[in-house]
Amino acid sequence: MSALDEPAWNDQGLVSAVVQDAASGEVLMVAWMNREALAETLRRGEAVFWSRSRGQLWHKGERSGHVQRVRELRLDCDGDCLLLKVEQAGGIACHTGRRSCFYRRLEDGLWREAAPVLKPPAEIYGGGDER
Repeated sequence: MSALDEPAWNDQGLVSAVVQDAASGEVLMVAWMNREALAETLRRGEAVFWSRSRGQLWHKGERSGHVQRVRELRLDCDGDCLLLKVEQAGGIACHTGRRSCFYRRLEDGLWREAAPVLKPPAEIYGGGDER
């Protein structure tokens, strides 16, 4: 059986992927992968996802330069979630210009920003974003 056969692909042919900084353990983002995205990730050694909004493969960092070099891949016990331990180029994983996509914290019943913008998205993408 190949590495592409092991994940429990959902009815849309997708599996969730948690992206974690290989050095610090910080969770940077969550995305989706299809079989082709996983194959490309294995081939390149860099994270490639399936963009549900665009309906196409998305090589993380293709526009921003904030690529994710994969250091380790893991599959959970149910086979329905991948863990990518990565080296995050440029220190920015979120399209908002923050280190992590998990920059909002629940405080007194409200979601508040708890992490700074390291680089404004307009400077990264020239007016668009990478999602």
